[in-house]
This record gives sequence, structure tokens and C-alpha cells, in this order.
Amino acid sequence: MLKAKNKLGLVFFPAFDWAISPSHPEREERLLYTLDQVHEEGIADIEGIKFYNPLLADDKDIERVHFCVPDVPSVVTQSHRVSAGGAIAAARAVLEGKVTKAFAVVRPPGHHAHRVVYGDRGFCIINIEAIMLEHIRSTFGPKRVAIVDTDCHHGDGTQDIYWNDKDTLFISIHQDGRTLYPGTGFPDEMGGPGAFGYTVNIPLPPHTGEEGFLYVIENLVLPIIKDYNPDLIVNSAGQDNHYTDPITNMNFTAQGYARLTDRLNPDIAVLEGGYSIEGALPYVNLGIILALAGLDYSHVKEPDYDPEKIKQPNWINDYIKRLCEELYQRWLRKDDAARKMFEGKDFVQRKKRIYYDTIGIMENQEEIIKVCKSCSGYIVIKSKCDLGYSILAITIPRDACPRCIDEAHKTYESADQGDYSGIYLQDRANDEFNIKK
Repeated sequence: MLKAKNKLGLVFFPAFDWAISPSHPEREERLLYTLDQVHEEGIADIEGIKFYNPLLADDKDIERVHFCVPDVPSVVTQSHRVSAGGAIAAARAVLEGKVTKAFAVVRPPGHHAHRVVYGDRGFCIINIEAIMLEHIRSTFGPKRVAIVDTDCHHGDGTQDIYWNDKDTLFISIHQDGRTLYPGTGFPDEMGGPGAFGYTVNIPLPPHTGEEGFLYVIENLVLPIIKDYNPDLIVNSAGQDNHYTDPITNMNFTAQGYARLTDRLNPDIAVLEGGYSIEGALPYVNLGIILALAGLDYSHVKEPDYDPEKIKQPNWINDYIKRLCEELYQRWLRKDDAARKMFEGKDFVQRKKRIYYDTIGIMENQEEIIKVCKSCSGYIVIKSKCDLGYSILAITIPRDACPRCIDEAHKTYESADQGDYSGIYLQDRANDEFNIKK
């Protein structure tokens, strides 16, 4: 009988009762073919691999991360709660010492869900990894975490949530935003005044293959992670870089995903995108599972695998090498760059337009971040959307100093309810959440 070198926990949740439409790429079959493959390969019979049931993320779990408008019950479905709860169950199994690693094979995905949530965008309503991570921190204490997002689409929601959080290094490897939704994720998006440089975007050209992805991991991602020295590594394990995916333009393979997972060596992986339901997902997920368990994955190949057809063009090799050199130098110089950019400023302002493609609405948002020498600084968000909502939302960071806590509370208390449809206070320092309507 096979025995896993790493004790591995697996959580599956296909979300039978949720789909955008019966024929939409984001539907339950994404995981059903994987489940069939896992059973056919006898994964459940391998010693050291254990299956766990998902938990249910409650309002408090979600409110640690999001401002759901008008409130959590109005926006979040049961399937989304269970998907986030599946990630929480996977993480708890690792943090409680039951397993060495865990993989939450769950849907719906979450990495396009920003801090403010009006509904579904990019197939996401709530951010699965962020909810999991803040549950971990509230339960097990402070954690320094690296999130490496390998989905083909830029993880713009995760970036937004951790934009000003130095305890969360966010690295996104994705198809260049000039060629794919959501059109973001460029190298100059580096974070707020409290965490400048701790957002690292690696946009890759269409048709990047196994060679390019693994070069990025070994020559940029791993050196940055080594410098950062996190307590946990989380992989947002999107699988839509596959050469058969119907909505992207990359040339990655199941074998490549397994090697990436092996080299990245994450503590927790959480499924994100991936829409080649029969041609990719069963093989990619199998490769990731074997790699996480420390087992041989060399035999995992797609039936139509032909390395010549998906060979990476030579110009991409040179492009990626230059990009990695440039981005690592930015990482090394981030502290000096931050001092020059934010010195003498009391606040930093960003204006954003966020399109909810699934429900067809536009959000206009103004974000104001306090520049503080003693902590990350509190954040004030003014947001309006086509649904008629106008909100004021205030976030107090976990590391907030007494002055920032006091100023943030005064901003919340003095806000005129006549000016907004809702006024929200997310106090992470005291793990509290309040709404005035």
C-alpha cells in the first residue's frame, strides 16, 4: 500500500446547488470529474491522505474581511459559505497538527472578491482564502503569511484586501492584464503606505508554458518567500493556465502544475479557477494532490499531451528572464521606494472603478489610507454603485496603534447617516464589526 510522505488533508465541495447558469464554465462538473479521477486512482486508499468535511463560514468570519452591502445574509449564498468553510476546515487541519498539508478542492471560487462586496464578479462573491486566513489569525494568533496566486487571472480581490497589510505577502502570477480579465495586476501595483512592495504582480505573456512558470517560481517567487520568511504559504491554486482552458491563452500542463506545487511547497492550497472540465482539471488536481502528499507524479499526463504543440516561444523565455530580474530588484529596493513615495504624507488616496461583470454594475470607490509610523494605518472607503447604494466603510488594522483606533472610531461615530445608505466599521484590532443604517 502506498504511504504519503506528507500527511495530507483533502476537502471536496462541488456546490451542487449553485451555478451562474446550467452551461456556464463555473459549474459543479468542474469538481465532479476530479472526484471520479481521485476515486479511480485510489487516492482515498493511500495511507496518510485523509478527507475532511467542510465547515460553514458564519457572518463573523465574512465580516472580518468584507463589507457586504447591505449585509452578509443579503449577498452571500449557502454555497459560498460552505466553500469558504471548506478552506477553513483545510487550514484548521494543518494548524491543529492533524495533517502536514491540506488542499481545499472547493467552489465557488473567491479571489476576485474585493473588500467591498455588492454581488458576483469574476464568478466570485466572497474571498475564500482571505476568510480562511483571517479565521486562522483570530483562532491561532498572528501569522505571517505568503499567498501565491497561480490562477491565470490576476487575483485583484485578494490584492485589494491585503493592499496595506505587511503581514500578508501577496504574489500573483497571471496572464498579462492587457490580454485578459480583470485587466489589472501590473508590476507598479505594489501596495499601500503600510505595506509597499508586499504586493508582487508577475504578468506573463499569452502562450507561456511550463518552462516559463517554473522559471518564475525558482528565480523570483522562492527567493522573495525566503526573504520574507512566512509562517505559512498558501497557494491560490487556479488551474486555468492549462493549454485546454476555454477562456485563457496559456500553455501550462498537469505535469507543470505538479512540479510547481512540489517546488512552491505550500502548507495549504485552495482551488480557484480552471474551466477545462474534462481535459485538464482531473489531471491537474491529481498532480497537485500527489505533489502535496510527496508522492510520485511523473505519470500524470493528459491523454492529448504533445509537448511540441505547446512549446513556449523563445522570445517568451527572454522576456520572463528580464521581468524576473526587474521585479526582484524592486523587491530589494521596496523600503527605500516606500520612504520616497510616502514621506511627509498624512493620507494616501486611491480612486477605483470596479466592474461587476456577472451582474452588470459599476462601483465607484474612493479609498483613503492613513500614513502612520506606528502601525499600518486605518482605511476609509467611500463607495457608490449602480444599485443605488452609497456607503462609508472604515477598517482598523490588526496592528493598529491607539491613535489610529481613536481616529477611526471618531470617523465612524461622527459620520452623518443621512449621507449614506450604510456606515460600516470593521475593527480588526478588537475583532468587532458594526453597521449603522
